[in-house]
Amino acid sequence: MKNFLRNAEVCFVVLGLSFFSGIFGIGAIGDVIPSAFTSLVRYLTWFGSIIIIFVCWQKSLITASRGFLLLVLTVLSLMSFGWSEYPEFTILTINEVLIMTSFGLYFATRFNLREQVQLIAFTLLLGAFLSILFAIVFPAIGIHGSDHPGAWRGVYGYKNTLGSMMVLSSLAFFSLPKETSILYKWFGFGLSICLMLLSTSKTSLILSFLLILMMVFYKNFRWQGKISVIFVDIGILVLGCLALVIFSNWIELITGLGKDPTLTGRTPLWAIAISRLMERPFFGYGRGAYWAPGSNFAVEAGKSISGWIPPHAHNGFLDIALDLGLVGLSLFLISFLFSFVRALKRAYATKDAEELWPLAFLTFLAMNNMTESFLMRLANLYWVLFITVSLTVNQRRVKQN
Repeated sequence: MKNFLRNAEVCFVVLGLSFFSGIFGIGAIGDVIPSAFTSLVRYLTWFGSIIIIFVCWQKSLITASRGFLLLVLTVLSLMSFGWSEYPEFTILTINEVLIMTSFGLYFATRFNLREQVQLIAFTLLLGAFLSILFAIVFPAIGIHGSDHPGAWRGVYGYKNTLGSMMVLSSLAFFSLPKETSILYKWFGFGLSICLMLLSTSKTSLILSFLLILMMVFYKNFRWQGKISVIFVDIGILVLGCLALVIFSNWIELITGLGKDPTLTGRTPLWAIAISRLMERPFFGYGRGAYWAPGSNFAVEAGKSISGWIPPHAHNGFLDIALDLGLVGLSLFLISFLFSFVRALKRAYATKDAEELWPLAFLTFLAMNNMTESFLMRLANLYWVLFITVSLTVNQRRVKQN
C-alpha cells in the first residue's frame, strides 16, 4: 500500500510539472483536448498540493520557514490588487501565484534533491517524446508555419519555449545521480540537444553550451585547496575578458547572428517600461496589470515597436518590478542571491552529481530572464522550480546512500 501511494504521488508530480511546463496550453495539447480537461488538471494540481501540505503540516511548516523572503514576496503579489491599475484582472491572476507556491512548497517538502532531479528529467523527457509525436502526427501544431518556417515548437506552443524546456532537460539529465543508467542519462541529454537544434532557438543552444561547460567545471574542480582557488580566479579572468569583448562589440556580434541590434525591439520596449516604472517605483502597477488586456501601458509600449502590443516586457526582472515595484524586485533578488550562494556552497562541497542542479538552474534562470519573461508571469514551471530549489538548498543536506 505504501509503495502504491508513493507511485501515485510520483505520477501526480509528473502531471503537475507537465502542466506548469505548458504542454496543456494553447498551441499545444490544449488544441486537441477539451479545455475542461486542462481545468481539471489545474485544480487537481492545486488542491492535491494543498491537501498533502496539510496532511504533512509539520514538515511543510519547517520547509516554508526556510523561505521567509519568498513568503513575503508571495503575500505582496497577492495583495497587489489593492493598488493595481486593473484590480479585476489582478484578482483573476492571483490563483496562478497560489498554485505555483503551493506546488513548489509541496515538491520541496515531499521529495529530496535527488528525487526532484529524477522527476524533472523524466517529465521533460516525456515532453520531448510528445513534441516529436506532435511534430510528426500533427505538424500544424508541432511545427511553426509562416511565422518561423520549419522551426519545431512541439507541445510547448512556441519554438523558444521548446528550446528553453530542452535546456532545462539537458541540465537535469546531466545532473542525474551516478547510479542512473548511462544509456538513459545520455539518451535524454542527446535528445534534448537535438530538439534544441530543431527549435532553431540560438539562445537555447548558447545557454545550454555555457551552462554545461560551467557544470563540468564545478564537477571537476572543487574546493580542495589553493589549486581550486587558482582555477576559479583564472575562470573569472577569462569570463571577464570574454564579457569585455562581447560588450565592446555587441552590435557587430548580434548582427552577425542575424539578430536586430535592438534585440528585436526589446530596447525601446524596455525604455518605455522603465520610464513608467519610475512613476510608481515602490510597489509597481499590480500583478499583471501593466500588460493586462486593454492596458494603455501595453498599447503605449506597442507603439514603440511598430504597433504590435507585447504581452510582457521580455525581461523577467523588469516584469517583477512593473508588477510589484522595486520593493518586490529587491525581495526577489535578495532571495535569489541567498539561494545562489547556498547552491554554490553545496556544489563545491560534494561530488554528488545532483548537487549541481540548483546552481545550474539558478544560473539558467538569471541568464534566460535577461531577454525573456520566465519568472512570476502566468503559471509556469520556472517559478515553481525556483521556489522548490530555494526551499531545498536551505535545508540541511542529507547524505544519500
